[in-house]
Formats: sequence, structure tokens, C-alpha cells
Amino acid sequence: MLDPNWAFTPPLLWLALAAMLALLVVRTVRKDRREYQQFKRYRGTVKRQARFRKWLRESLFTFGGISLAVLLLAGTYVGPLLAQLQTWPGVPGIRGFIADSPGLVGGVITGLVVAVAVLTWIAARDARRDNDRIVSVGDIQAMLPRNRQELGLGALLSINAGIVEELAFRLAVPALVFGATGNAIAAVVFSSLLFGGLHLYQGAIGIIGTTLVGALFMALYVITGSIVAPIVLHVLVDLRSLVLIPIAVMGVHTVDGRLHPWLPAVPRAASAPASPDGAGPPPQPHGNHEDEGESEDGNRDIHKGKNADTPTVEHRTADQRPATDRHVE
Repeated sequence: MLDPNWAFTPPLLWLALAAMLALLVVRTVRKDRREYQQFKRYRGTVKRQARFRKWLRESLFTFGGISLAVLLLAGTYVGPLLAQLQTWPGVPGIRGFIADSPGLVGGVITGLVVAVAVLTWIAARDARRDNDRIVSVGDIQAMLPRNRQELGLGALLSINAGIVEELAFRLAVPALVFGATGNAIAAVVFSSLLFGGLHLYQGAIGIIGTTLVGALFMALYVITGSIVAPIVLHVLVDLRSLVLIPIAVMGVHTVDGRLHPWLPAVPRAASAPASPDGAGPPPQPHGNHEDEGESEDGNRDIHKGKNADTPTVEHRTADQRPATDRHVE
């Protein structure tokens, strides 16, 4: 780690900050938006799963690598920055109240879990009642898993994001900015805005929403003095979006992507309860499927009908479909 007393430490940290910012901005503007627009056109689960795995690897190496590299350079600033933030007006009082109430932390955690469950139940009830689209903050509809296989990848993405993004945007980036500028306000504001800006692919509403959520995570880190708290909350928030909502609203845990490789264009609430064996009518193809050929890992999509023993989705007759099929619009 760089010595804070070394004269060349601030210039080197400024250089590292500029390099990191350039990398993330170019990645967000030129790559993330393009890939997400492509992803939104996918109607086959094989290509969707391949893209999920690609995003998982890239997130782990990009944000995990940035966190590691930055903390190796500016790790000595993590403690001083946190100490200064904990002197801000109101923070000492909140921390003192928590210290004097040993059971409060457990109560807050329980409350958060209950709140996530209640919000999920409300979303499921409203979507089932109205048979309408799932309401979301930002353009994330396409990312919602549509079957059991995608559900597992959604869980991995949620856990990975909660860990590497909190290490990056609540520890590493603020420490880097604080070391370069010596300004705690700049460290907090810059890291929160960068966190929101990297969600450009979700649109303006998504940027605003994630910026506010990032500020909440930062406040939780400062108040508790532990990075574990925002990591856990971040994971819970993402699991609600990418696991609980798809299960409760769309019943995706009952859909086997190997049997039903075609997906509806827009995720909607299930219109009927799942059958006991979890079977459902294969979603019909939508529009032009020229981009459904070769998957990213070199495998052909299941729907191409290469297996002569298994009728393709397009050619499956009514007699060949399970009588207990469940329709997910």
C-alpha cells in the first residue's frame, strides 16, 4: 500500500482514479448498453444462460479485480475515511443508540427480512390480480429469470453483485478518491454517482434508483462500521428481484428450460397455478429468430430440433403437449 506521507502518493492515486474511471465509462457506454439490447432480443434460454454466465464472470473479474487493485494501492485510507465519516452530524448519536440497544441490530435485520417478504407478496398479489407486467425500477424486465436454470444463475449474479460491488463502491473507490483529494464528501458523492451511472443500461430511472440505493448502502456501512451489513442488504435486494419475484409472480421454478427453451417476449404474472409436475405449455416463438442460432458457448439452441426423438417447440402438436400444461403469458 502507498504511504500517505509519500509525496508521490496523491499523483499516483489520481492516475489510478483516472484509469479506473476511463475503463468503467468505456465499458458502460460502449459494451454494457449494446450487450443488454442484444440480450433483450433473445428468445431462447440457451443464449440467455450463456450471457448470464458471461456477465457473472466479467462482474467478478472487473469489480473484484478493481477492488483488489485499488485496496492494494489505497487501502490505508479506508480506516481514516470511515473514522471521518462517523463524525458527521447525526452519525455518532445513531451509533451510540445502537450500542446502547444490543437487541436493536437483530430487530432491524428481522424487520428487513420481513419487509422483503411482504413487498414480494404484495408484488405477486398485484401482478396475479391484474395479470399485468411486473413493476420494476429501471429497465430490468429482460433480466428476470424465466425457468429453473436461469433462476440459479440469477441467484449467483445476486450474490456476486452484493459482494464485489460493495467492496468496490463502499470500500475501494471511496478510499481511492479520499486518498487523492483528501475530501470525504467527494469520496462519498463520487462513489455513489459512479455506482448509479454504471447502471446506464437500465435507463434514467434505473440510474436514479441505483444511485439512491448506493447512498443507502454507504449510510449503512458508516453507521455499522462493517462492510458486511451493506453486502448482506445488497444481496437480499438483488435476490428479491432476480429470485423471489420470478418465483412468486411467474412461477419460474416450475419451468424446465431444457423442455421449454422458448420464452415469452415480456415476463408476466402466471395466469393459473402450476401443475403438480411443473409442466407448462412451451412458450411460442416471437417474431424473427435469426439471432437464436449458435449460442455463446458453441452449443446449438435446443429449439433447432436436432434430436429426432423430441419434437421441437414449433412443431409440437396439441396431443403431444401435457394435459396439465400451465400457461405463463
